[in-house]
Amino acid sequence: MFYQIASLLLDVLGGVLGGACLLRLYMQQQRIPMSARSGNPFGRLVFALTDWLVLPLRRLLPAIGTWDSASLLAAYLLQLAQFVVLWLLSGAAGGLVTVPILAGFGLARLAVSGLTGLLIVYAVLSWMQTGSVVADVVQRLCAPPLAPIRRLLPLVGGVDLSPLALLVLLQVVAIVLGHVQGLVLLMT
Repeated sequence: MFYQIASLLLDVLGGVLGGACLLRLYMQQQRIPMSARSGNPFGRLVFALTDWLVLPLRRLLPAIGTWDSASLLAAYLLQLAQFVVLWLLSGAAGGLVTVPILAGFGLARLAVSGLTGLLIVYAVLSWMQTGSVVADVVQRLCAPPLAPIRRLLPLVGGVDLSPLALLVLLQVVAIVLGHVQGLVLLMT
């Protein structure tokens, strides 16, 4: 019971902080302004959640083109810490070599879950004419992964089904990730 509670709490904490690091990475790659002057409350929240870890890493690790490698490393380190703590709590004698592998798969699952959540928020906001800064940011974040699907999938009765198609594809990716993770863990 204690392990399940600890696992849940670590999953929530790692998901929020790691997801914020991945969101920071993606928002910077998409050149979405995140400073206080931009009026983007979403960006300020992401900075507040991630500055403590990303800024020290940025001194060690430069950006690669438009990709903020410090944010990616921060998200991975958070996943790694989560799995190390769970490994220690489980009392497993061996298997420490699998922890970095699990952290990599955890990071991939976090990216899939984050994009899934972002698409759901996008779909809900598209039904309303909010005109808010957050709606604009969510639309700008969802546009790149939706663009190739929109080229292939026409409007059906004036309705854009590309978010639904991408959600289905993301679920397929999550299933494949789970199976690949299982195979990799069997091999180690």
